[in-house]
Amino acid sequence: MKKQVRKTATDGSMDDCGAARLLRPLLSGDTLARTMQTRTEEQQATGMVSRGAALTAAGITDRGRMRRANEDFFVMRPEAGAFVVCDGMGGAAAGETASHLAAETAATALAKRKPGSAAIREAVRLANSAVYERARQDRRLEGMGTTLVVLSVSGNTAWVGHVGDSRCYRWRGGTLERLTQDHSLVEEQIRIGRMTREQARRSPMQNVITRAVGTRAEVVADLQELPLQRDDLFLIASDGLTRELTDVEIGGILGGAGSDLQPVCAALIAAANAAGGRDNITCVLVRAGS
Repeated sequence: MKKQVRKTATDGSMDDCGAARLLRPLLSGDTLARTMQTRTEEQQATGMVSRGAALTAAGITDRGRMRRANEDFFVMRPEAGAFVVCDGMGGAAAGETASHLAAETAATALAKRKPGSAAIREAVRLANSAVYERARQDRRLEGMGTTLVVLSVSGNTAWVGHVGDSRCYRWRGGTLERLTQDHSLVEEQIRIGRMTREQARRSPMQNVITRAVGTRAEVVADLQELPLQRDDLFLIASDGLTRELTDVEIGGILGGAGSDLQPVCAALIAAANAAGGRDNITCVLVRAGS
């Protein structure tokens, strides 16, 4: 089912409207040649030192088993400590345009600024403006938008910003913690006690999000500042992963992570496809202090 944005808006933050055989490893800083025909894309960065933080990172995006196109997109700029995942919507061409434009804009903005909450806030603002203005210029893209999760790492601190229902988790000391709360209709129902999490997983409304990048002139991102510990492992993922796998299942895979994160990404993608693969699937892993 396609992602939708809930049409009622009240406060400016609501918006209208086995790992695959085709994997191609890339070194840090390389640009992926992404096309709608490509089923799977992969990046890896090993042993990078970014703004005082030693990082290891890997990412994969996969079309899944049901979709003809991949509207997910991710960008890794490990040399700048910047990592972005987006899940586009609005139809294949529009969704792909929105996710690519937002992710590249946000990552570029972060690479040019001093890390911190203000940098993430500005990166989200620029990404939102870029998508919104592109849709205004091309009626074929009208209504397009995207989720967005940004992870910025510098020194002993990490910052997370997000809009929509793509997520960021932290694996620390054998425990998985979800750092973001979905901007979605079912998440709102859970918060007010009208729906359990298990009911939400089965709900036909789980594709309805309440906040997105690019569907209105302004958007508000949720921001967090987090102290880093050695071996903290962050997972940024689109809902194509988190709807197919429970947090317990995700934690079981992350618990087996070794020094090479690429096989862990591949295992997450493979598990989500085995569970149904009903949507595009993206995961980015970032380990601190390795």
